[in-house]
Amino acid sequence: MKRLFNFGLIGVSIALISWGFKGHRAVATIAQKHLTSNTAYVVSAYLKGESMADVATWADENRNNTTAPWHFLNLPLGLTHEQFVKFVSESDNNVYSAILKTEANLKDKSLTPDQKNEALKYLIHLVGDAHQPMHISRKEDKGGNTIQVRFDNKGTNLHSLWDSKLIDHEGLNETDIARAYDVATAAQIKQWQSDSPMEWIWESYQISSELYAQVKPGQEIDEAYYQKYIPVIRKRIDQAGIRLAGELNKLFNNEQVKITNVALAPSPASAPGAAVVKLEDVKNAVGKIVSVQGKVYGCKDIGSMVLVNLGAAYPNQLLTIALKGQAKDLGIGLDNKTITVEGEVIDYRGKPEIIITDPSKIKI
Repeated sequence: MKRLFNFGLIGVSIALISWGFKGHRAVATIAQKHLTSNTAYVVSAYLKGESMADVATWADENRNNTTAPWHFLNLPLGLTHEQFVKFVSESDNNVYSAILKTEANLKDKSLTPDQKNEALKYLIHLVGDAHQPMHISRKEDKGGNTIQVRFDNKGTNLHSLWDSKLIDHEGLNETDIARAYDVATAAQIKQWQSDSPMEWIWESYQISSELYAQVKPGQEIDEAYYQKYIPVIRKRIDQAGIRLAGELNKLFNNEQVKITNVALAPSPASAPGAAVVKLEDVKNAVGKIVSVQGKVYGCKDIGSMVLVNLGAAYPNQLLTIALKGQAKDLGIGLDNKTITVEGEVIDYRGKPEIIITDPSKIKI
């Protein structure tokens, strides 16, 4: 069997877990919302019907001495952008080279579906890792793991603080995190998806350099620190999701797959992978990509998105459509019209919802 990766074996004394469970699943959930229909179908096929969020932490759960270095990049502080690019370009066996090699494997038509499955699960995870600032950091303190601090009256370290502690302090559940963080404008999406993986990690390097300059061992992390940096975390996770979607769309938007024994539901009435469901049954389709039709009973612009109620007026709607990015302008003039919507159904506080960023996913 052809080997999927060819990284050298290296000893690692400590496991680095990026973004924690909530953060990685948020990255994957945001990315899922920004896939084209064909990409979503290909991704679902290669993941054998599992959602991107379901496999988002697989790479951490299956790491070993060979794969552990793929999750981070050790660098000296004080590099200019030119020095940084040279250093990274000449290095190997790290998160940057792993992303490039994983994407190369996803393009390799000689690989089997199982090999594509593994490569895709790594890519979903590693893009998140590249956006966690403490994963682009110093070797001597193991990415901040040996820098002890206190937060919320408990001992922790700088790495864990950025993995999960600041996110947990918000008190949001997994669904709320993905929704609250996914606020990129159309212009931001275009810019972020045009940036290269080298720039992703340069951004993380700049942030971690700032964090190192400010932290003192034993420091009490206060509310001011949280208020200053939780917007940074939100942006990094949103960027990771948007950029992951961009990479997958480049890889798969024009790809055709034929994989058997995968529970997909293509429909001739809609794009591949979208099952046609009745509006009253959409609550039973959480986690699935569907095509659903219904009458609009009111729209509300809340700034970052336009909320559209289908089937009844709020709070009795059968389905909420959240229009974001380029699709947001569609909210004007939809009231009292019958529309067809295609996308993945999520559960938001007990109600089914579909997030739409692509205007082509709504037909009037």
